[in-house]
Amino acid sequence: MKIKKILVANRSEIAIRVLRACAELNISTVAIYTYEDRYSQHRNKADESYQIGEDNDPLKPYLDIEEIVALAKEKNVDAIHPGYGFLSENSEFARRCAENDIIFIGPDPEVMDALGDKITAKKIAVKCNVPIIKSNKKSLTSLKIAVSEANTIGYPLMLKAASGGGGRGMRVVRNDKDLEQNFDSAKNEALNAFGDDTMFLEKYVENPKHIEVQIVADRHGNIRHLYERDCSVQRRHQKVVEVAPSYNVSDKVKEALYNYAIAITSEVNYNNIGTVEFLVDQQDHIYFIEVNPRIQVEHTVTEMVTGIDLVKTQIFIAGGYKLSDQQIKIYEQDSIKTYGFALQCRLTTEDPENNFTPDYGNITTYRSASGMGIRLDAGSIYQGYNVSPFFDSMLVKVSAHGRTLDGAVRKMTRALKEFRIRGVKTNIHFLQNVIKHETFRDGKVTVNFIENTPALFEIKLPQDRTSKAVNFLAEVIVNGNSDVKNIDATKIFRNAKVPKYNRSDAYPKGTKDLLTELGPEAFCQWLKEDKKIHYTDTTMRDAHQSLLATRMRSYDMLKVAESFAKNHPNTFSMEVWGGATFDVCLRFLHESPWTRLRELRKAVPNILFQMLLRGSNAVGYKAYPDNLIEKFVEKSWENGVDIFRIFDSLNWVKAMEPSINYVRNKTGGIAQAAISYTGDILDPKQTKYNLKYYTQLAKDLENAGAHMIAIKDMAGLLKPYAATELVSALKDTVNIPIHLHTHDTSSLQTTTYLKAIEAGVDVVDVALGGLSGLTSQPNFNSVIEMMKGQERAHDFEMNSLNQFSNFWEDTREMYYPFESGLKAGTAEVYQHEIPGGQYSNLRPQAIALGLGDRFDDVKKMYAQVNTMFGNLIKVTPSSKVVGDMAIFMVTNNLTPEDVMERGETISFPESVINFFKGDLGQPTGGFPKKLQKIILKNKEPYTDRPNAHLKPVDFTKEFAAFKKKFQQGFTRAIEMEDFLSYMLYPKVFEKAHENYKLYGNIALIPTKDFFFGMKLQEETNITLEPGKTIIVKLLSVSIPNDEGIRTVFFKVNGENRFVEIFDTSLNIKKVENVKIDAEDTNQIGAPLQGSLYKILVKKGTTVKENDPLFVIEAMKMETTVTAHKAGKIKSVILAEGSMVKQNDLVVTME
Repeated sequence: MKIKKILVANRSEIAIRVLRACAELNISTVAIYTYEDRYSQHRNKADESYQIGEDNDPLKPYLDIEEIVALAKEKNVDAIHPGYGFLSENSEFARRCAENDIIFIGPDPEVMDALGDKITAKKIAVKCNVPIIKSNKKSLTSLKIAVSEANTIGYPLMLKAASGGGGRGMRVVRNDKDLEQNFDSAKNEALNAFGDDTMFLEKYVENPKHIEVQIVADRHGNIRHLYERDCSVQRRHQKVVEVAPSYNVSDKVKEALYNYAIAITSEVNYNNIGTVEFLVDQQDHIYFIEVNPRIQVEHTVTEMVTGIDLVKTQIFIAGGYKLSDQQIKIYEQDSIKTYGFALQCRLTTEDPENNFTPDYGNITTYRSASGMGIRLDAGSIYQGYNVSPFFDSMLVKVSAHGRTLDGAVRKMTRALKEFRIRGVKTNIHFLQNVIKHETFRDGKVTVNFIENTPALFEIKLPQDRTSKAVNFLAEVIVNGNSDVKNIDATKIFRNAKVPKYNRSDAYPKGTKDLLTELGPEAFCQWLKEDKKIHYTDTTMRDAHQSLLATRMRSYDMLKVAESFAKNHPNTFSMEVWGGATFDVCLRFLHESPWTRLRELRKAVPNILFQMLLRGSNAVGYKAYPDNLIEKFVEKSWENGVDIFRIFDSLNWVKAMEPSINYVRNKTGGIAQAAISYTGDILDPKQTKYNLKYYTQLAKDLENAGAHMIAIKDMAGLLKPYAATELVSALKDTVNIPIHLHTHDTSSLQTTTYLKAIEAGVDVVDVALGGLSGLTSQPNFNSVIEMMKGQERAHDFEMNSLNQFSNFWEDTREMYYPFESGLKAGTAEVYQHEIPGGQYSNLRPQAIALGLGDRFDDVKKMYAQVNTMFGNLIKVTPSSKVVGDMAIFMVTNNLTPEDVMERGETISFPESVINFFKGDLGQPTGGFPKKLQKIILKNKEPYTDRPNAHLKPVDFTKEFAAFKKKFQQGFTRAIEMEDFLSYMLYPKVFEKAHENYKLYGNIALIPTKDFFFGMKLQEETNITLEPGKTIIVKLLSVSIPNDEGIRTVFFKVNGENRFVEIFDTSLNIKKVENVKIDAEDTNQIGAPLQGSLYKILVKKGTTVKENDPLFVIEAMKMETTVTAHKAGKIKSVILAEGSMVKQNDLVVTME
């Protein structure tokens, strides 16, 4: 072998392919690379590698003939392999090699001149009686000539680069306007890709197959074909999937293709590897396109079905060997056979959902495929590699071989599933859609298959759960959880133990089963007749809302839910949903409240679930259209709610009545209407909210259709003897069960329960010991002990119940940043009347506003505001209005007298204005008229239900628009439940939605890690779904770089992984280009990431519609951005050469 040392004049995947062939032949190798490409793996595969070009020139040095030849001479290279693309079809390069006694591994320059140029190749084809597509006769040296030639041939036409392939410089043009728009950009693209901007035009054949024949020829006159490849699956004239041999093409057509290919190459004494390309239309007419005098990207599939190494064959031919020599072993044509089918998929960093816009950035995770029948030809792809915008977007070629096409497709499908590429977008799922499509599997694809098959773009996004979870952990490690203000570094958490239960045991029958069996009315009759006192456990809702600012995570609830359901099925109900938990789930815990409900329902199928529902507001803080509340109730039932505790913050029956009807008509659940209790019915001075008021209210609610009545004592004001009077009176007034809810702020409420039970109350709300007392509910465990041996006792297994209390006590430790700070019960509650849930939130709110040392003033002002407002029923959201006003007045050092005297000059909180306008309904006794006038100024209040003023939601139309907006980039199907969340909390939902896209379902992350991050060398387990657990270990956190980025290193399932996080504490301002305002039609931005290659206008330029404005270069492809309207350029924001991201503002128009 006379070739001892080869320089590969290419990069990435094809360079590696050639270098591997050389290694098998024991030939020394030299690689070249540019500075931008210095981390490319081909550099390390060679025996020697050298940088070419200046550091600021990423691409063009690969086209620098003189520098490459000079380097080859300097390093005593015998031969140069050009790969594909770049200089592979440049005859001048081949000549310069010959002039310097360097072997060019490819056909001779004369052959390349004859065939490499598509125009001269057609002349050869005509001479050989091979059918061609009509093309231009005159050289296209100007746009004027191009337009003239185009009209001679007739549209539609293909505009092509004469010296290239791979889709570079190719455009379909259908009229003069198209040609005018594309001519210059196609020439520029060809010049950049091939160093030659010669263009030609040819007739465009509609909807053909693209079939190419692989030719191999030696320098001794021997030519063979290695059968054909079907390359019809194309996008932008670039091949996406290739198959060898073709499937569902007739033998007659195949034989004609082989004969034509041999005839053309024989005519020019072809002498290396090459490909003859044809179009075959629907009527089996064949049209010669071109000859590619080089190795093809898709050569792998031919190698797999023939067993012939084409790259080694190239080298041997260049070394002077015959095809029949032992080194090559290609004998007579009849001896060459194919075995089975092979297909190749090109994995690229392109986003199919965004017009295949190339993506670039850091590869954070790379896991490849392997196994029988799979071949990978990778470029530079490894964890940490930075995908550059200057090079081709291909990461790896995957080839699969099977005995049948179906077998090969199955192997490829499996292989694509095995890949894990994170950090950049890829086309993997698009490729899966292509190869699984019936048209592809039947061999019926044409070159327009992708364009004409919208179903290919219905892409199931990768969930990428591991990367998202690790990204979240890294964010918390570097920047902390934004919801956690104070961290005690010395805090040691106990391991909360879940009480034992048998997973395989069936769930014991419970109240949910009884409701299903009896229906709501009969169930409530059973409850009323049952002598035992029943208990609702509020641990998973109101208890943590009152003690821990509603921050309890689903992760901890689900740990213990099944155990509780199997150990204590005699619990009447579990309050798990509604109230403030809904928006806190989305806003602070980054969870879906609907997912929480569903998962809890799965874990607890036997006990009734209860929610808190605001009659006019569902779980929001303002009035909503009636049909929205109706839909919310219906979906809540479908997802797991059984008992709807319906209340109005002003005890307005008119506001509760619709929701009662929704529960009765749209669900099989229980409508429990609530009487919100305030004041003291035993105080004769309090005449507004007396016993008669409450009994009449209960009767009105029973008449409105309530299945049960709840006494909702949200501030814990119901004293023991008052409970005796109230419960006794209610039992005499209504014929439905009574359910009592209170808060233990005064530490007196267990006694209140004792008196209520003696008076005949049916159910009481309690919380497991570890989350009971103070602003929460009375202690479940203690109440059970209190009632032991009594007539109405309801027995629970106390050892187990105490273990659940211990679980929550230990779990509670992780929520210490959200504790209210209340250390003991307080009798002050009887003065300020602040509800328990609000009390624990009011102090942090005051601290956040700088009123931490004036909290006593806030409490006193709360009582004064309540008096000013006419002594309200105070429960969310009316209690929030009182709290907002109290904090506002303390902050501004206002007194009630100040408000009454100079209120016209004061800008009141929005919640206060809306309250007095009637947004929350009408309070008992009406609004204080003078104060209402002061606060509303010139606004007119309304006196009927606020919901009545609201237009019904058009669910069909609005949900469709919602899905269209929010489905893109979201890994699960958008549901009606998401729409309801959005309608209740639009901004909160949007933020939560973006957070989910960024971090996934972080409800799965352990609570300690969620709030406090991880410590060095600490390991945590995250269960993504049953049977799929990732093990994450924190290895290190780097010091920040100049841009404020820290690199967080993990081991994930034993493999190293890193995440780059911007450290917000450093106050480094990121310099970013201005983004376009999507609503402003005068702003024109970059449609994709890349380099702002050329700006074609300047300030003051007058443009017509579709005039070119600027050119973006990305992945060796040019995209010309045109004016969408006529006008004048107002400003050019960025300079040529700038790197841009999608939607960066480039040009503005007047």
